[in-house]
Amino acid sequence: MLGKDQPVILQLLEITPALEALKGVVMELEDCAFPLLAGVVQTDDANVAFKDADYALLVGARPRGPGMERKDLLEANAAIFSAQGKALNDNASRTVKVLVVGNPANTNALIAQRNAPDLDPR
Repeated sequence: MLGKDQPVILQLLEITPALEALKGVVMELEDCAFPLLAGVVQTDDANVAFKDADYALLVGARPRGPGMERKDLLEANAAIFSAQGKALNDNASRTVKVLVVGNPANTNALIAQRNAPDLDPR
C-alpha cells in the first residue's frame, strides 16, 4: 500500500473504554520491533488521531445489536462518522486518502465525506 521501504507512524483511535486493551496492542507492536514502525500514538481523541494523517482507515462502526432496526444503526454510525469526518477535515493532511471499512461502508463514507468539505473527495 505504501511501498516496502516506507516508515509509518500509526495513530490509533479507540473508544475510551477500550484504551486499556489498545495499550496491549501497542506493546505487541513494540515487541515486534518492526524496522519501519517509526512510532505509535494511542488516543481516544479523533483530533489527535488524525493530526497530519496522510492515510486514514476508518474501521470502527457500531455493530447491529439484537432488536436494533437499520434506522437505529444508521443513526449510531452517523454520529461516529460525522465526528471522524470533522476531525479529518480539521486535522488531517489536505491530501489525506480515506478508506471506510465499517458497515454500511458506502453510507458511512458519504457521511464522513460530507463532514470533511475541505478535503478532496477523490
